[in-house]
Amino acid sequence: MHVENYTTELIEKNGIFFAKKEEQVSYPENGNEICFQLEEESFWFKHRNDCIVEAVLKYCPKNVFFDIGGGNGFVSERLQKSGIPTVLVEPGIQGCINAKKRNVQPVICSTLDNASFNKNTLPSIGLFDVVEHIENDASFLSQAFTLLRDDGYIFISVPAFMALWSDEDVKAGHFRRYRTQDLENVLTRLGFTIEYSTYIFSVLPVAVFLFRVIPTKMGLIRKPGSLNEHKKDHRARKGIVNFLLERLWRYEVKSIKRGRRIPIGGSCFVVARKPSALVQVLNSGK
Repeated sequence: MHVENYTTELIEKNGIFFAKKEEQVSYPENGNEICFQLEEESFWFKHRNDCIVEAVLKYCPKNVFFDIGGGNGFVSERLQKSGIPTVLVEPGIQGCINAKKRNVQPVICSTLDNASFNKNTLPSIGLFDVVEHIENDASFLSQAFTLLRDDGYIFISVPAFMALWSDEDVKAGHFRRYRTQDLENVLTRLGFTIEYSTYIFSVLPVAVFLFRVIPTKMGLIRKPGSLNEHKKDHRARKGIVNFLLERLWRYEVKSIKRGRRIPIGGSCFVVARKPSALVQVLNSGK
């Protein structure tokens, strides 16, 4: 896979492609390093990966996949192991270094804008828990639309429901949470065709409401936890609870494979497609 097929505005150094200029993003400075310590044992990151891979294999398994804002390459590594050629694009240098440790390649250290990709060239784009960090989400998704080639796909996951907003969202650098309909509306207005839309992590809204929303409303702001506390939150529990959750996660992955919608969850997951140029012209005349 040659990055030069998509952009010639990058500089390669020590096996990483760098944009010519840097840009600040709304994300905690140590966020990638904390996630790097969590991902391998985290039920949340694992299940999200299972959902992503099942969807990509269903809709565009042969496309080159651009994992935008892909952090430490946890998603990119899984996609590559599943036979999907993947390019990681991540603005944080620590995330890029961690991705190299996972043997992810190629790795581009850049935001989507600064990578200067050629218009109408990217076959598939993934934005996994990225859009909520963008203040002007419509403008950002419009840029993605311009970069995608005709009949290219975009895969998006975001946190669900503003009713679940808490101090944890503020700490994470989020601007908003979504309903699937909100995300569908934005994408449709920009010209995308919605291929599939669902919620995932169907039991998490209850836990988020009890342990994040209520304390936030009561003014009980949690102090930043230790790494061991974060690991405890992400580690799968043993016993009957874990058994039931594992069955539920398998059900969600099977639902994605069969194109069935899950009615509620802690995250939204949407797959959309950029129509062909002819269809875009016809739609513009409506």
